[in-house]
Amino acid sequence: MFDANPRFPDLPNAPGVGYKPQHFQNIMDDAGSVQWLEIHAENYMGAGGRPHAQMRLLAERFAISVHGVGLSIGGEGPLDPEHLARLKHLCDWLQPTVFSEHLAWSSHDSAFLNDLLPLPYTADTLTRVASHIDQLQNTIGRQMMLENPSSYLAFSESTWFEPDFLREVANRTGCGLLLDVNNVFVSATNLNYDPRDYIAAYPLEKVGEIHLGGHDEDEDEHGAPLLIDSHGKAVVDPVWALLDHTLALSGPRPILIEWDNDVPGWPELNAEAARAAAALAKVPA
Repeated sequence: MFDANPRFPDLPNAPGVGYKPQHFQNIMDDAGSVQWLEIHAENYMGAGGRPHAQMRLLAERFAISVHGVGLSIGGEGPLDPEHLARLKHLCDWLQPTVFSEHLAWSSHDSAFLNDLLPLPYTADTLTRVASHIDQLQNTIGRQMMLENPSSYLAFSESTWFEPDFLREVANRTGCGLLLDVNNVFVSATNLNYDPRDYIAAYPLEKVGEIHLGGHDEDEDEHGAPLLIDSHGKAVVDPVWALLDHTLALSGPRPILIEWDNDVPGWPELNAEAARAAAALAKVPA
């Protein structure tokens, strides 16, 4: 098991953005408020070419966070050994500062789904997730961080409150936690609880990175608000307010702006990063 009270790698307590190749030259010329970058692991598991060449140049100037979206840590089946091998190869050559994945499942037998699906929080789920994290960390030889999901329904069989579940996973495996504040806001709206209560219960001392992103607004069949974690819009004001509340409790943390769909030009993305920098500037060190 990795250290249950881990020392997190040295991502700066500053804004980062999800890297998109169309922004390569902008970032190299003037990164503005951005001090680190995140990539999706599955986009860099190929055999080189321009994406790898650009990433090697960026890694000389910026800390890199690798974020996995396809490992299916919460899945009932075993982790895919070929996926694990590709992930290890990526981490070996890139040497990222951080690796993270989702508390979710996205595969069944040999089928891979496009969604990151939530889990019931039970003793069996806890054992399975902890075992998968142990296998992952031992394979890649580094600590990972686990991200809280966006939820659209609650499981009647759940016996754990999500923050308590994540704390226990971290205690058992020595993994760190990635706190997605937008996911907290989305889940709290959809499941009708106070997001500040969630943050109050969250093990903030284990958080090595914070995510922010945009969401879409819809309604369920009863006309109640339904939020969809889309990563396709600017961060909304209530999520910025929840970030301020979180940072007041946690202290400064690295903050990532996620924008994966309908990706804007660099000035708009950099403006979101500048707003994150302003939020951090208000927090005592």
